Amino acid sequence: MFTAVFTGELAKLRRTMAPWVTLGSLMTGPLFLALFMWIMLDPQRATEFGLLGAKATLSGIEPTWVSYSTFLTLIVGLGGTLLLAFVVAYVFGREYSEGTAKIMLTLPVPRPWFVVAKLLVSALWWLLIVLFVFVEAVVVGLALGLPGITWAGVGSLFANLLLVAGISYLLAPVVALVTVWTRGYLAPVGFALGMLLLGNVVGHTGWAPWFPWSIVPILIGSVSNPVNTLPIGSIVILAATFTAGIAATIWRLQTADNTQ
Repeated sequence: MFTAVFTGELAKLRRTMAPWVTLGSLMTGPLFLALFMWIMLDPQRATEFGLLGAKATLSGIEPTWVSYSTFLTLIVGLGGTLLLAFVVAYVFGREYSEGTAKIMLTLPVPRPWFVVAKLLVSALWWLLIVLFVFVEAVVVGLALGLPGITWAGVGSLFANLLLVAGISYLLAPVVALVTVWTRGYLAPVGFALGMLLLGNVVGHTGWAPWFPWSIVPILIGSVSNPVNTLPIGSIVILAATFTAGIAATIWRLQTADNTQ
């Protein structure tokens, strides 16, 4: 029965442009970085590009693979967190916007299966986006001939992207809860944006390791110097947030009724 629910959720994505739009959104990150790198590789280009060249010069981006990897991790860690919130909101919220929630809630299928299937579809969707961005980043880095690009550096970028993407996903069930509670798209995306901003604020305090939405910013160094490992307390907080989010979403769907 779960297999049928899962394949049904996958089939819903075949005729929608949402996966391609989200993929294209995040894939613009490496391209913008590549443009700045290309300008910085030749000081003459900075003057030729005028204001854009000046922005590239003042951005602090160095035309090296290490700098490229660092900024790309920032893009996936921060921008990707918001993009993932849209993915989860879309997967859970389209039932309400398209009027199919009444069908889902009356099918002779345990409602927890829908939550698990939708979260797995979101995870697969998110993983494919990150993998495509990684491949794109490597191709762009090789095309530019960035100094310092090595197999070890490529492997490090891959590991870092998977790490921040995985941590971002651990917060996804909370977004799913907001989606099924409010029965729409705007509230969960707004919630994710608010938590992202709050996480960056809390990231400057001593409470950062204990606030789930501050863990990615402190890991990638957007609020301080990046850390190599997370304290055990942060890992426990992330695991608890993930588990509580799933449990609360299942509870909400179990007790939900639909008046469509």
